[in-house]
Amino acid sequence: MPDFHRYGVFAVPAGEFYDRASAWLGWDSVSGCTRSPPDMPQLSGCVDALTARPRKYGFHGTIKPPFALARGTTVQDLKTDLSVFCASRPAVLIPALSVKRLGGFVAVVPTETVPELTDLAAETVATLDRFRAPPTAAEVARRSKARLSAPQTELLKTWGYPYVMDQFRFHMTLTGNLRRSEAENLSALLNDYFAPTLPRPYIIDNLALMGEASNGRFHLLDRFPLAG
Repeated sequence: MPDFHRYGVFAVPAGEFYDRASAWLGWDSVSGCTRSPPDMPQLSGCVDALTARPRKYGFHGTIKPPFALARGTTVQDLKTDLSVFCASRPAVLIPALSVKRLGGFVAVVPTETVPELTDLAAETVATLDRFRAPPTAAEVARRSKARLSAPQTELLKTWGYPYVMDQFRFHMTLTGNLRRSEAENLSALLNDYFAPTLPRPYIIDNLALMGEASNGRFHLLDRFPLAG
């Protein structure tokens, strides 16, 4: 098992949906193996290039963004707190998913807002915040270049990430940044590619603790059932 320098809490699907997405990205974070991309002759670009940026994370939806452990905390303590937290929270039902363009990238997203999911993410971020080491000056500077709004800047200062709490939007990333027209075309193509396996509904019934290895790739460490 590799050493990990950051940890995150993700929603990681299972079954055919996950298998198809892992093949598309080229990395299976559950098994810790690379995957061969699908044969898609209708694509105008190389799958490997399209997925280079999100590949290292594996297929997932972020619940608590990756963080380095705070001094005085341990991975075992993190697992214990996450287990207790999940045991008291119910599963979240997303009625349907679709593939869409989000700005300059393509992702799988809920077809409607699910307040219970937003609440779960916010509670996870807040409950586990004691495990998060403060961001470095370089990390803050890098995030600040993203033209953050005033609320997002405050969230970055408070929680170490600008897209949490009321700025959270659940998505499972499929590509890096693309031109708008390219992203629009690809989202239509990938909607067809994923259509046979998109779960309806998609139920998030566990949270996955992930670790980032020295090569930047994330691995599944454990799953904790949402059993409340």
